Amino acid sequence: MATHPDIERVFYSKEVIAKRVEELGAIISKDYADISEPLIVVTLMKGAVMFSSDLVRSMTCPVLLDYMIVGSYGSATVSSKEVRIIKDLQTAIDSHHLLILDDIIDTGFTLEKVTKILQERNPKSIKICTLLDKKARREVDINVDYSGFDVADEFVVGYGLDYAGLYRNLPYVGILKPLNDEE
Repeated sequence: MATHPDIERVFYSKEVIAKRVEELGAIISKDYADISEPLIVVTLMKGAVMFSSDLVRSMTCPVLLDYMIVGSYGSATVSSKEVRIIKDLQTAIDSHHLLILDDIIDTGFTLEKVTKILQERNPKSIKICTLLDKKARREVDINVDYSGFDVADEFVVGYGLDYAGLYRNLPYVGILKPLNDEE
């Protein structure tokens, strides 16, 4: 498959991602096999949509889906550390198990804020699942329960991850060529 002309190199191929997402789905399904109510899967929009769609289809435990839109990047390649809740959940989460899905955990500020907000609503448990874990940039101590891949400290796009709203539709995760303003 040809890569997009703006991509310097592919980090994780479509096939590698699909295999890992299937593995995560099996692990999560096993971990939640004995719960009495559906697992509430909270997808952080917009980046985790592709990951969420593929992951929940690979899960065998009952799930309810809900979404939050949070922002901390805008059009930048680094987090502003200001986390804004743009769209909140519609589902009551008290006395339910939650699984928060994110595309990438970088500094950890977004997940820390989201987790604190949701914890105040009295769920039975909260676990975090991410496709990509960028540990080298972590500034907040956040427990990641399920991780697809560790990723180096490079700005990646594709499979839901974007730069200024673009590249989310790429079926792989890749590294952008240097942008004109970064050369």
